Amino acid sequence: MTNPIQAPAESESLVSAATPEVADTTSVKAFQGLSPRTIAWRRFKRDRTGVVSALIVAFFVLVALAAPLISALYGKDPYTLYGQENSGLLNDYGFPVAPNGGMSGEYWFGLEPSLGRDVLMQLVYGIRTSLLIALAATALSTAIGAAVGVAAGYLGGKFDYFVGRVIDVLMSFPSTLFFIAFMPVVFAAFYTPEESIPAIARAVVLVIVLVVFGWAGLARLLRGSVLSLREREFVEAAKVTGASPMRIIFKEIMPNLGTPILIQATLSLPALVTAEAALSFLGVGIIEPTPDWGRMIQRGTEIYGDDITYLIFPGVSMVIFVLAFNLLGDSVRDALDPKTKR
Repeated sequence: MTNPIQAPAESESLVSAATPEVADTTSVKAFQGLSPRTIAWRRFKRDRTGVVSALIVAFFVLVALAAPLISALYGKDPYTLYGQENSGLLNDYGFPVAPNGGMSGEYWFGLEPSLGRDVLMQLVYGIRTSLLIALAATALSTAIGAAVGVAAGYLGGKFDYFVGRVIDVLMSFPSTLFFIAFMPVVFAAFYTPEESIPAIARAVVLVIVLVVFGWAGLARLLRGSVLSLREREFVEAAKVTGASPMRIIFKEIMPNLGTPILIQATLSLPALVTAEAALSFLGVGIIEPTPDWGRMIQRGTEIYGDDITYLIFPGVSMVIFVLAFNLLGDSVRDALDPKTKR
């Protein structure tokens, strides 16, 4: 015989056990009738980490775009040697006289030791340099990786085997050592030791070298996805109707690869920013007088014992930017992945 006192408790347990299913059903109904883009946007807006990271990244991008305007409003540029032109700013050893690296109402982030350039302008134009190089390298490596990966996965055969071996070699190659050894060789082929290498030439070579080693990862990822997609029913149906390979690739396969391409590009850009800064730090990337975070960090490591302030600003700025972009990439991946639960 059922105990009437225990019946409500059993009912409550049954209701609580069914609650997750009811919640899941409610969540599914909330997204019914919405496009995948709208669903991804709603999922992203609920991720506070992603939203904050997006705001931080947007701030850095706006600063890079508005660098000339900031320079005009601030009244200084990254090239003028203020400490040498104005007496009383640097001491006899070349370090700022004012405390905290020379920070003051006139020089907000202080002055660069020895040369006396404005640190704030160095930072603002430095992110402009790093972002332009990283964006160009990301766009080119993404385009090449997508084209090669899709072609290898769809065509298969000897072409797929050849591409696979090339990817294996590139991904196992010590890229940093190659950068250090390759950059001087390229410059020596076009410029004599007496000639100064233009900053634009260094930037172009940096982009080319970063692209050479940057497309392989995306190509391998997309190759595996295309190998699976080409066996699906909608691709077979397109073949039966007489669709050409190019039409099948662009109309049937590529729309299903937008998400991994976007995610990979979002995660690659901060890595390329770090790589560009590392090459400048090693002396084979951007050099004087072009502002660059890697070069600033390299200079800061030489004088941090006497003026650590100059090292803190570019170091902290790079950590914040790269961390925010990586977190943004993770949030974009979670928003676009329908299997991820938030």
